[in-house]
Amino acid sequence: MSTVGLVVHSGRAEAVALADTVRAWLGRRDHRVVDDDADADGPVDLVLAIGGDGTVLRAARWAAEADADVLGINLGELGYLAEVEPDSWEDALGAYFAGRHRIQERMLVACATDDGRSLPLALNEVVIEKQDLGRTVRLSVDIDGGYFTSYVADGLIVATPTGSTAYSLSARGPIVDPSHRALIATPVSPHTLFDRSLVLGPSSVVEVSVGGDRDAALVIDGQPHGLVAVGRRITITAAPDPARFARFGGRSFHQVLKAKFGLSDR
Repeated sequence: MSTVGLVVHSGRAEAVALADTVRAWLGRRDHRVVDDDADADGPVDLVLAIGGDGTVLRAARWAAEADADVLGINLGELGYLAEVEPDSWEDALGAYFAGRHRIQERMLVACATDDGRSLPLALNEVVIEKQDLGRTVRLSVDIDGGYFTSYVADGLIVATPTGSTAYSLSARGPIVDPSHRALIATPVSPHTLFDRSLVLGPSSVVEVSVGGDRDAALVIDGQPHGLVAVGRRITITAAPDPARFARFGGRSFHQVLKAKFGLSDR
């Protein structure tokens, strides 16, 4: 018997309905099911996400804390993270519990503020950004203990390879295959000639200090996590352990990328 954590896009009726069906299927096979809003502190073996990539991000955070695998059932548009389609979930779960799957590891990033806050791991990115429209923030960046540069910008994104196709991409960051381990630092609309991304090694330490006279907002995988006050610093590193995604031989990252951007074969 396994314990399965369930993360559901509650705003989509089809996701809620499918979750009820999946819960009953698991129960008939003597698996224990826990919901992310009910018993998220208990041990789990698998975290099952029903929704789109945003739902998978929530599931990955839970799975990382619980040392569990992640499996995504896609009810959104074609996504990078949720591999299983709604009409094949039963086959996928059967294959998973029979051991007929492979594990794909995805790098996570950890961040810590110098005021001692507890912050979650990120699968996509950590963003330090402006709070208000028409304003900028002043950010000073140190890499591996040495000063690199300062930005007056809308913000700074520090992404994983998985997150390179999310917010970082819209800020002109590079696309990095998610099998790699790297930190990708991308400024957002910087007021400087140097507006390029930096692709750093997985052992790099990125420290971002807020200067000027405006506090910055801290956003982790799209979720707000308060402010980084003027004079405060946030440190971003690769997390020691990756997220583990259960895969069944569906579309590769490059095939999804082609479909997303409408790239055709010659």
